Amino acid sequence: MAFTTLVWFRSDLRLSDNQALSWAAARGAVVPVFVWAPEEEQPWSPGAASRWWLHHSLERLSEDLRGRGSRLVLRTGPSIEALVAVARETNAKAVAWVGGSSPGAVVRDARVRAELTGTGLQVEVGGGDLLFEPEEVATRKGTGYQVFTPFWRAALRAGAPHVPWAAPARLAAPVQWPASLRLGELGLLPRIDWAEGLRAAWVPGEAGAQARLKHFLDAGLHAYPDRRDRPDLDGTSRLSPHLHFGEISPRQVWDAVRVATARHRAMGWVAAGETFLRQLGWREFGHHLLRASPHLPERSLHPRFEHLRWRRDSAGTEAWRQGRTGYPIVDAGMRELWATGFMHNRVRMIAASFLVKDLLVDWRVGARWFWDTLVDADLANNTLGWQWVAGSGPDASPFVRVFNPVLQGTRFDPQGTYVRRWVPELARLPDRYVHEPWTAPSAVLAGADVSLGGSYPRPIVDHRTARLRALAVYARVSRL
Repeated sequence: MAFTTLVWFRSDLRLSDNQALSWAAARGAVVPVFVWAPEEEQPWSPGAASRWWLHHSLERLSEDLRGRGSRLVLRTGPSIEALVAVARETNAKAVAWVGGSSPGAVVRDARVRAELTGTGLQVEVGGGDLLFEPEEVATRKGTGYQVFTPFWRAALRAGAPHVPWAAPARLAAPVQWPASLRLGELGLLPRIDWAEGLRAAWVPGEAGAQARLKHFLDAGLHAYPDRRDRPDLDGTSRLSPHLHFGEISPRQVWDAVRVATARHRAMGWVAAGETFLRQLGWREFGHHLLRASPHLPERSLHPRFEHLRWRRDSAGTEAWRQGRTGYPIVDAGMRELWATGFMHNRVRMIAASFLVKDLLVDWRVGARWFWDTLVDADLANNTLGWQWVAGSGPDASPFVRVFNPVLQGTRFDPQGTYVRRWVPELARLPDRYVHEPWTAPSAVLAGADVSLGGSYPRPIVDHRTARLRALAVYARVSRL
């Protein structure tokens, strides 16, 4: 009888560079399994945008498996019960998966490994969602880094990641396939179809990830250092949701960038490649930090920020969520987020700074909203981004650095292209007024068909006044 292995897919929804799948395929028959158990991920079970992406990614994974003579078995949790049941139904002897890096995944993996081993099943857990495992990058004291630059230097000293594994050409089937739920029975898609913009903006799945990487390498990598902060340009890779769901591994991205920069060395691509890989390093940094400090999504790293007197501003928060703050660059970002499940990183910083410092709303309120609306909602990096802006996290921007939304818009969206796309009611304003329409003469506003307080809101706060208020509040806790 053939040796049969269950491959438990989680956040590694790909066939290439999948150590667990390669190990199982080399041993014999493979039964791919996905278990939907959101209750095991509380309080950070996937948000609405993430569930939309997961549905379509599983759909693509199922198609890819069928192309290799296999199929995806869908079950609901608890995970241990589901895996044991499928193992019994297929007479499987082993279970393999790619280990998770989040604290919750680490705890769950240890518990599942112990219980599966107790039933007599062999367990194999491979790496793959990070370039470097936490134990490979630690200080001399054996602790994690809290400053990015020394962390990244240490990571690079650990050696280059191994060359990615190729996807198995065929997957041997078990003697009998177990029953499977239909994808729709998992209930991942939102009941109200607000996802039209997501469908227009994204192609979930491994093929979509590879296509996006190729597009970036061919058209964007060489200009990445100059264009990455410009939301009006196609200057970033937009690989973050594909990386989060494991449709592409960071090793595959690393390898592809290295090959591209070596091929174009004479064209000055090496510096561009290193700049981009450094941003991939920030993703690593976030995951390493969360492993070392599991409380970060709920508590500030620096305790004094827990004493900061945040405001309860329901009206302001709702205006921020809807993209109706009266500050065009902030509103453009929040509307892009709602329409596409994504926001350019520079605009994320501007929008986050506005909520935390102009409105003095707790950063955790913003982190929760991003968690529910981002297709690339990643607990480590979402937390790191919000704590960075709030000044409360590791290697963070000081709280006294308050982004001016007008100056930021003028600098990074100089012709107002980004604002005009997402705030079309301002499309006809001249460039000089598009980031501060309240300064435009009444004749200019009328000619552009803009009614302040009507078609577009007036600013809900005065930035200069709000900045001074935020600094005063911070001064009370800065010496703690």
